[in-house]
Amino acid sequence: MSQLKTKIISEDASPHPEYLIKSIAEQGYSLETSLADLMDNSISAKADKIEVLIDTDSEPFKLFLADNGHGMTEEELSKNMQFPSNSPEDSRSDSDLGRFGLGMKTASFSQTRKFTVLSKKKDEKKYFGRTWDVGFLKTNGWKIIINSDEEVARLMYQYNQLSNAFLNGFEDYEPNTIVIWEGLYKFENYLKEGNRKDALKREITEVTSDYLALVFHRFMEKTISPLQIRINNTIVSPFNPFPEEEKDFRQIEPKQSSFRSDVIKIEGFVLPSRAISESKKGLTKWTTRYRGLMDMEGLYIYRADRIILFGGWNGIVKKAPRLQLARLRVEVGNSVDHLLHLNVAKSQIVVPHELRNAFEDYIQELKIDAEREYYNRGIRKFSGTKSQNHIQLFERSYSNKGSVLEVNNNFPLVKNLQESLNKKQNSQLNLLLRMINTRVNNIRHVHEEKEFLGIEEKDGLSVEELYKNILELLSSGITNEMIREEIIPHLGFSYSSLPENIKAILK
Repeated sequence: MSQLKTKIISEDASPHPEYLIKSIAEQGYSLETSLADLMDNSISAKADKIEVLIDTDSEPFKLFLADNGHGMTEEELSKNMQFPSNSPEDSRSDSDLGRFGLGMKTASFSQTRKFTVLSKKKDEKKYFGRTWDVGFLKTNGWKIIINSDEEVARLMYQYNQLSNAFLNGFEDYEPNTIVIWEGLYKFENYLKEGNRKDALKREITEVTSDYLALVFHRFMEKTISPLQIRINNTIVSPFNPFPEEEKDFRQIEPKQSSFRSDVIKIEGFVLPSRAISESKKGLTKWTTRYRGLMDMEGLYIYRADRIILFGGWNGIVKKAPRLQLARLRVEVGNSVDHLLHLNVAKSQIVVPHELRNAFEDYIQELKIDAEREYYNRGIRKFSGTKSQNHIQLFERSYSNKGSVLEVNNNFPLVKNLQESLNKKQNSQLNLLLRMINTRVNNIRHVHEEKEFLGIEEKDGLSVEELYKNILELLSSGITNEMIREEIIPHLGFSYSSLPENIKAILK
């Protein structure tokens, strides 16, 4: 008996173009992240020069972003203006910075309600143009405007006039793709008229420049065809948050984790304590111009050489002043975007459960090192520049855990005392000084417990001397338990590392 086919009843559910555009544009974009998303397309198109120009002489304000990448044919332009222009599941090259095929559209609509893209292939003359306009969508439905030759010429004239009006233009530069935002509604609609122009200029020249200098620093630091970014009159200088050329900028042991089809590399770094005072004085290697150390502590996730997330710990630990010297560099490929839940704005990720434990363990190790270094910040007042007439009671030395303080044996009172004592008394004094050194650095969270047999005899703590001192303590009535639990730990040794003959008398 044949089955009867059920007739499916349906109705049109086409989205309202205006409402859909406004909804998908709310993806967590700011002005700087929007421009960075446009620049991802420029870099993927092999551009090495990008300029961002704003025209605030009249409203609506205009913003031009131009690059000298490969450019597009009219057919390619039409395809790339669609929502979306490719699938996030498509295979991509390792250097591809895109994902959803939505970036240019969502980034632009997050800042403007009308934008145009002009493009041509490199070495060709004719530009083609397409415009998305929310006002046009209201009455004409889901359609895009094809720009006439006259409209293209008018926009090119405006761009050239603006580019030439600013200083520090690129030499021998011809853009192949230009994105034009007409009207920046977040400034024009939400700010008072007298504040709009200054607010936009400040946002572009300060916040955006700061952000781009950091996010694209690897591209700008390349030896071959380094990326140059011009914002109005200024060429952006790269900022590397990991100044490894600084001798006291310390790395902890890096680790790698296999994650599906990719390898994720994590490297922790601790800034020197001097970074705290230096960053407060102005421009340094430790912070960007408009950010402080606490703004910059935490994770730096690189994907195809571009920073997609920086600052903070992504919920793994809480930000705190004592962690401001800690930075964690994470390298990921673009094949695991969906597993990291990378959003359209490339501004948020979620560390997967199978990686979270590895991150937490490593961050705890980094946290301990960073806290030790943080407590070093007052060390200069104990051990400043030495002079013949100014010998400090404490001097600074270094362990692989950072700076430590030690009583200076050349301090006049200490030196005089040592010279007035006999050998036995000096041995006891050295024992006491070592306990003081260990206790001071324990308080400052920078003491590193050592194996006894690895200690040099410069402080008088040979096996023989320690053995004799312990016998003296026992003969004076001090118990084995007190020596084991109070004195040995304050010498900075682990009990298990002591020689067997010393353990024998402490049982």
